[in-house]
Amino acid sequence: MKSVGEHIKQSRVALGLSQAEAAKKLNISTPAFCKIETNQTDLNISRLLQIAKEFKVSAAQLLGESFEASNSSEELTALKQSLSEKEEEINKLRKKVIDLYDKLGI
Repeated sequence: MKSVGEHIKQSRVALGLSQAEAAKKLNISTPAFCKIETNQTDLNISRLLQIAKEFKVSAAQLLGESFEASNSSEELTALKQSLSEKEEEINKLRKKVIDLYDKLGI
């Protein structure tokens, strides 16, 4: 089964875009886009939707071919919930880091 990054790359190549061109369309650096395609960075739902819109494909298509029409809505809802929880967790961790910097006077 292909990864999300592989699906993104496949969609980019189908449009005839280089990584640099795709990154420019998404207003991110080329290295950041490369990390997305190679699954070195986790995507949040807003970035996934942005890529889908720019590449003119559905988010479900980028997530994988295993989505079936009858289950895709339920699976997408579950994925959105999971991504939301992860983003909340990351924000809490960022706040802890900021608090630690404040305590250290940095």
